[in-house]
Amino acid sequence: MMQGNMAGAHLIWMLILALIVVIPFWRICQKAGYPGILGILSIVPVANIALIYFLAFAKWPSQNSAEDTGAPS
Repeated sequence: MMQGNMAGAHLIWMLILALIVVIPFWRICQKAGYPGILGILSIVPVANIALIYFLAFAKWPSQNSAEDTGAPS
């Protein structure tokens, strides 16, 4: 009986940690001009590293729109 309770608590803890990681990545992707759903990749092994590198080195669509309007970046 005790093992069932531990599995439920572990699942809840994992979901909380996943949200703590996904929500900031979701917002970063949106601010960069990409779909926020890309933030889910932050909890996928290896894909999370690829996402960080992609965001670091890609030209962001939001930067393109700021350059087109002459707004300071």
